[in-house]
Amino acid sequence: MEEDMEENGKDINPVNLGPSEKTSVRPSDFEFLKVIGKGSFGKVLLARHRKESKVYAVKVLQKQAIMKRNEVKHIMSERNVLLKNVKHPFLVGLHYSFQTKDKLYFVLDYVNGGELFFHLQRERYFPEQRAKFYAAEMASAIGYLHSLNIIYRDLKPENILLDSKGHVVLTDFGLCKEGIEGMGTTSTFCGTPEYLAPEVLRKQPYDKTVDWWCLGAVLYEMMYGLPPFYSRDTAEMYDNILYKPLRLRTNVSGAARSILEGLLQKEKENRLGAKRDFLEIQGHDFFIDLNWEELDKRKIQPPYNPNVSGQLDLKHFDPEFVREPVPASIGKYGSCKMVSASVVEADGVFEGFSYVPPAEDAFS
Repeated sequence: MEEDMEENGKDINPVNLGPSEKTSVRPSDFEFLKVIGKGSFGKVLLARHRKESKVYAVKVLQKQAIMKRNEVKHIMSERNVLLKNVKHPFLVGLHYSFQTKDKLYFVLDYVNGGELFFHLQRERYFPEQRAKFYAAEMASAIGYLHSLNIIYRDLKPENILLDSKGHVVLTDFGLCKEGIEGMGTTSTFCGTPEYLAPEVLRKQPYDKTVDWWCLGAVLYEMMYGLPPFYSRDTAEMYDNILYKPLRLRTNVSGAARSILEGLLQKEKENRLGAKRDFLEIQGHDFFIDLNWEELDKRKIQPPYNPNVSGQLDLKHFDPEFVREPVPASIGKYGSCKMVSASVVEADGVFEGFSYVPPAEDAFS
């Protein structure tokens, strides 16, 4: 199907690139080395920039698949959020985005310490100190997003990566909601079943406290090995999230139980973070021995070192992805002509998607 699209020469989804269009970046600038991830709309590939020799993670999305499932808003939201967050130590950075007639490309930081999910599956659960370290770095990143009036909405182990030193990096901003001021709410139903907050399940308006529920769910899973209200039967799990009281075993500290009880409050107005957002999480006894300033400067030694031998060490990626051949069409400039602004002004579906930073720091 993809080849048919190329051959008929017509751009199925013409796009207005807006004022930031740069034809200087194209697929042929990259050597696509390995598939390192897959999603509903495309793949994530390890790629080396031919001129700069720098290695990136390039997320390649099929426009047709995005349009078919009405996900344009989410994709543009991801791009907008990525642009805002290049400066936080625990959020993935976007270097630039560009497009061809049938694909969108995100050029991102390459992070190769593996998904938190991968490590958690292997070890079943983490000691409390290790779980606390990851929770603190996640909370710092979420607090930063909230300061930009962005709700993350999809915190789960698969979206939490470790870098080569063992620090947390949050990725995948496709479900973020922008422009949530103060106590603003939104009511879109989205997220991953195990981590959905009760108000999202009830299709009620929700606010930034939804992220603190998710943090609680991930922290619980790190310490106990399963999400808090887990059941193989999705309907039963939804029921548990809505009505079942939280049960905490005594194999964690009193402070850990207290923060889990605070974060996993079913009524959002009673949840830890409902009044003063990140400051409440930061000030909880669970983090009493943590220096937040040192944390944000990445000066605290991570509890686990992924021990990667270099940029091309892929031992923490799912072998199922890594063995997969790189699709030829992804890096072929000949069959992926860049879209010029004049061709696409009328449509505007992915308007303003392309982004290249100012020349002096394009590859810094």
